[in-house]
Amino acid sequence: MGVMEILSRVPSILWLGAVYVAYVLIGGVIFWKLEGDLGSKDISLLVLNKNRLLSRYTCLNQEGLEAVAQVVQEASKSGLSLKGNYTSDGFWKFTSSALFAATVVTTIGYGNMSPSTTAAQIFCVFFAVFGIPLNMVVLNRVGKYMLAIERNVSDFLEVRTGGRKCTRFFVHLVSYLSGTVLFFVVPMIVFKLHEGWTFSQAIYYCFITLSTIGFGDFVADSNPDKAYPEWYSILMASWIFFGLAWLALLVNHSIDILERLNSHFKERWNGQKPQGESGDGADNQSEIEKPPITQ
Repeated sequence: MGVMEILSRVPSILWLGAVYVAYVLIGGVIFWKLEGDLGSKDISLLVLNKNRLLSRYTCLNQEGLEAVAQVVQEASKSGLSLKGNYTSDGFWKFTSSALFAATVVTTIGYGNMSPSTTAAQIFCVFFAVFGIPLNMVVLNRVGKYMLAIERNVSDFLEVRTGGRKCTRFFVHLVSYLSGTVLFFVVPMIVFKLHEGWTFSQAIYYCFITLSTIGFGDFVADSNPDKAYPEWYSILMASWIFFGLAWLALLVNHSIDILERLNSHFKERWNGQKPQGESGDGADNQSEIEKPPITQ
């Protein structure tokens, strides 16, 4: 029994699971190597700064330092600034509250703001229970409209040019590049101007947000020391909604490509002729190129 025959007998789910676990473990090792030493240095620097603070302000003991830290932490959670002798509206103004509601139903969950009253916490649970499925349905419908527009444009250009495969590939490429510019490059510039972030921090925030990972280390429209225009939160909410739909469409395309590659290699291992190499590609082409979605 040859090696290829043995490999062909292994269920594909086991191969997929092994690749998934290996991918996660490799990522963990890389993050550990990149951030582990830096984390130790940060802790040492914090301890050094704490000792300097206590030695400089002799009237401040350990208990007083903890009290100051508690005030700073509570102010940070409330979105209040401790600089100067002025107050702000904090996180819970209308625009920020609406943006928070959007992060709940989209499951981004930055963690920089959260309900503290019992009534708000209970409402948040029920709001998410009904809002998350609704959000998925709406995003799915918007994604279908995007896909339908893309396919209709492809069909129109195919009739005009007669180059089916080349035209469809070109339309996909333009769609991906346009989405990248609209949902990553333009927001990156906006966030750099209004948040004072670097380009790398801005693009990092864009992806972490639209992928709904939502670490919360960078959050737009949340700096209490900055005065944001009223349209800023509305623009952010619109960017999150349509960006999620576009990224979901991109992820679905990627999943489709991976599934096709998986089927291709599985047929190779089984010694079968891949469908793409059959003499008549009409059936395969009809399966790939589905008709436009009409509502």
